[in-house]
Amino acid sequence: MGADLATILPMMFALVLGVVCHEWAHGYVAWKLGDPTAMSEGRLTLNPIPHIDPFGTILMPAVLALTGAPVFGYAKPVPVVFHNLRNPLRDMVWVAAAGPAMNLALALGATLVLSLLNYLGVAGPTMISVWRLAQAVVVVNVVLAVFNLLPIPPLDGGRVAVGLLPHNLGAALAGIEPFGFFIVFGLLATGLLGVVMGPVMGTVLALLQLLI
Repeated sequence: MGADLATILPMMFALVLGVVCHEWAHGYVAWKLGDPTAMSEGRLTLNPIPHIDPFGTILMPAVLALTGAPVFGYAKPVPVVFHNLRNPLRDMVWVAAAGPAMNLALALGATLVLSLLNYLGVAGPTMISVWRLAQAVVVVNVVLAVFNLLPIPPLDGGRVAVGLLPHNLGAALAGIEPFGFFIVFGLLATGLLGVVMGPVMGTVLALLQLLI
């Protein structure tokens, strides 16, 4: 809360970019695999407004921030009717994986921008602003990718795991979906989420650092 605008604005831009592209990727892959629901409902767009969930994107994060609780939120999920997919069990994995894959692609693209800036030499306020923005895109999208790949339904990683596991195990994992967000918030509130995600994020960022 005490950060200055030079820190907040790039992070906010990176967060909006990452979340919108994440949701767009889900809808685009679903469309290519046979489900036109996201297309017909106007969700295949990079305009952030259709992706805003009044409760999950605005109200809940604001209340949590004002009360000093760990901040958690979500965008409006892109609608996917899995029965419309040509091979629902297999294609569910591709649709779910598309969002985190998009976040990793954005992080990689921003890393290449940082590499170019590093090669050219960062000088002047404009170049420094671009550097900060690219850094924010890298960090935010790595966080989004790793978080969404946690094997907890309804997170993307949970849906990927359900599709890849043997039927009995997949069905058992799918059964916890109604409680998934409570599990995630519990991990967040207890600090265990950082313990789980930290090493993975550190490894991904270290690999990207090798490109700079």
